[in-house]
Amino acid sequence: MLIGLCGGICSGKQTIADYLVLHHSFTQLHLRQELTNGDSLKDLDISVERSEVTKTGSRGRSLVNGTNAKSAETFTFHTADDLLDFVTKKWQGFWVTTDVHSEEILDKLDRRPFFILVSVDAPIHVRWKRFQDRLHGTSKDIPTLEEFVLQSDDHLYSADGGLLPLISRATIKLLNTSSDLAHFYARLSGVNLLNNDRLRPTWDQYFMQLASLGAQRSNCMKRRVGCVIVEDKRVISTGYNGTPRGLKNCADGGCPRCNDGQGSGVGLGTCLCLHAEENALLEAGRGRIRKGTILYCDTCPCLTCSIKIAQVGISEVVYSQGYSMDGETADVFKQAGVRLRQFIPPANGMIHLER
Repeated sequence: MLIGLCGGICSGKQTIADYLVLHHSFTQLHLRQELTNGDSLKDLDISVERSEVTKTGSRGRSLVNGTNAKSAETFTFHTADDLLDFVTKKWQGFWVTTDVHSEEILDKLDRRPFFILVSVDAPIHVRWKRFQDRLHGTSKDIPTLEEFVLQSDDHLYSADGGLLPLISRATIKLLNTSSDLAHFYARLSGVNLLNNDRLRPTWDQYFMQLASLGAQRSNCMKRRVGCVIVEDKRVISTGYNGTPRGLKNCADGGCPRCNDGQGSGVGLGTCLCLHAEENALLEAGRGRIRKGTILYCDTCPCLTCSIKIAQVGISEVVYSQGYSMDGETADVFKQAGVRLRQFIPPANGMIHLER
């Protein structure tokens, strides 16, 4: 596993790297490639990103968890290709780098199945205070708040090398407002950065993502729903909700019930939209559904669909989001011997470490 960390000035990238080194036996890798190209931190000195658990050796190299300057040199690479060649041969190890400086570097790293990008950010006033604290007692001049804000904006938003495009591609986006290191580490532990399911989706994740992708094709005004029917880890059929073939799309006014904005479960007898599950079942046909077939749906099936699912012989239903009839649906499946379970993926996207 290779974790790449990116983020704003004093957002906590190095602190997270130190956490991984100290608590999960990661080794930090350094990339010298174009360290100052488009990097506004060159005037502020990037070394201030080192946290209080990082010690600095006499030659100015960071010493993490007892790492000496010589071993630090061993894990310093001149190009992203050199770094990748090294990690590829040792991909089962645990590696972390804070030197993801450009989209060109990220593009190379992101092609590998062992890489994940994590961004970290904090409010500007929090990062400003951290910056002051880390320069306090040093020989460096502390810039004014305005100077810090300008440098920070350039670091993130510059059209020539700003980090915002990288941050937007991160699988996990951490918001770090903590001022206590022990608390920060405890919250990081709860995020479980080492979860391999983020690198390679489980079968449940894979098929649920296909269902969610199918939902993007929905033309129903009320709710987007996608469904995938699977046998022996092979997709039999897919479906999404909307009006039948030949009818005007719901989004274009084809279903009066949906366009009138009636509440969930109200007026279903007048609804012209086929549900995602119905479309998937119709596409599959009864003859293709055998024992062991699983239906993945990003929303728990309604009562009407649950009856049809039970009738065709689906063995298991996996859903991610609840619906207004979950209790009734569960009762039908229990009587019919259909297993029902909710899939909860590992947390991705924005994660506030204070919550």
